[in-house]
Amino acid sequence: VQLQASGGGLVTTGGSLRLSCAVSGRTETNYVMGWFRQAPGKEREFVAALAWSGGSTSYADSVKGRFTISRDNTKNTGYLEMKGLKPEDTAVYYCAARYGGMLQFTRYYSYWGQGTLVTVSS
Repeated sequence: VQLQASGGGLVTTGGSLRLSCAVSGRTETNYVMGWFRQAPGKEREFVAALAWSGGSTSYADSVKGRFTISRDNTKNTGYLEMKGLKPEDTAVYYCAARYGGMLQFTRYYSYWGQGTLVTVSS
């Protein structure tokens, strides 16, 4: 499985961005896509996850109500729609994948994209 993240950029507070993650490889029944982020000087943290087959989702409390994870099966692409962006959302965003449950810990994800930078100015 290979993942290619894109869509990052510079926005002002309150703005929106949509990140994309193109998937090359298997998206079987138990495939899960996750989004994580890493701010400068901080550990990588969970943002959202999606069960590719059934569509169930999970979000970090810090992004609930502002971010939406989704996928387009026809394009084999996952998305992270981000609205109401805040300066504290500034980070490199990574898409990741695993086969199994929707877990929130980086160590359980075997496949990672290269990251895309999101900068939110105040």
